[in-house]
Amino acid sequence: MTSQATRINGHSSIAESGTTESETQVDAGTSIGEVNSECPSPIDSMTRGTPIKLFAGDQLEIHPTAIVHPKARLGPGVKIGPYCIIGEHVAIGARTILENNVTLQGRLDLGEDNHLAPYATLGLPPQHLKYRGEPTRVEIGDRNIFREYVTVHLGTVPGGGVTRIGSDNYLMVFVHIGHDAQVGNSVIIANSCNIGGHVQIEDHSNIGGMCGVHQFVRVGAYSMLGGCSAIRYDVVPYSLVEGNPARSRGLNTIGLKRNGFTSEILRTLKRAYRIVFRSHLTVREAIQRLDDELESDDKLAHFKEFILQSQRGILR
Repeated sequence: MTSQATRINGHSSIAESGTTESETQVDAGTSIGEVNSECPSPIDSMTRGTPIKLFAGDQLEIHPTAIVHPKARLGPGVKIGPYCIIGEHVAIGARTILENNVTLQGRLDLGEDNHLAPYATLGLPPQHLKYRGEPTRVEIGDRNIFREYVTVHLGTVPGGGVTRIGSDNYLMVFVHIGHDAQVGNSVIIANSCNIGGHVQIEDHSNIGGMCGVHQFVRVGAYSMLGGCSAIRYDVVPYSLVEGNPARSRGLNTIGLKRNGFTSEILRTLKRAYRIVFRSHLTVREAIQRLDDELESDDKLAHFKEFILQSQRGILR
């Protein structure tokens, strides 16, 4: 595979997509200063965009009011709307769309086909008193939607240095993702949720509006958190929790059915839930009873492993 290089203000960007090697020079200031009246921007039908052909067959569209650092790395088909600010160490994957007033700063890797609504702000320093400007990161996968005013902060050195969000997630208005949080895939986080530092959210979780998730909490796969809940302990996979303080309310049966869990798996998980949460046993005693009474599969194995690895204790 050969490569095509695009040079902006003396800095190069490489796309491995061609069969020959070519280089395109874009003069300094072109990306924010020239308006092409023949090609309207899809970001805002009321304005005119500035398409710049950086990759063969693909257009990069940057609105003339956007401020894009010349060292920022932009994939083919990226569209940047009015008044966006893109920092030096930002990488944006192919076909990602930034609407107006989006801010991307810090060491931020943003994957392909993401969509960022107005005033989304990613990659700013963590709200951590010991942070001293270390080169920590935010890493984000593909096909995520970040609605208005979503904030995602950089990691910290003590927390591992990376705040990470997977793919196919939907973060609604005013969601905050704290430093060093780890969000999986296909997660929905509704309006005005605050996700504390170091929180881990597993795949297919659903977090209701205005929830507060305490730092270091783990939220298990396919769980459902009711709106306005205060989450101070780990939420086991497949469960439904609600309240302030939150309590476990049962198995997330509707959510599991929607995600294709069979009747047999549901019966096993219901028995496991009753043993752990309704038998008045200690956690170790409950796990031992699960081993004795239920035939294990991958879902039950994850349920048991999650409980055994809990550091904060599980929400019961």
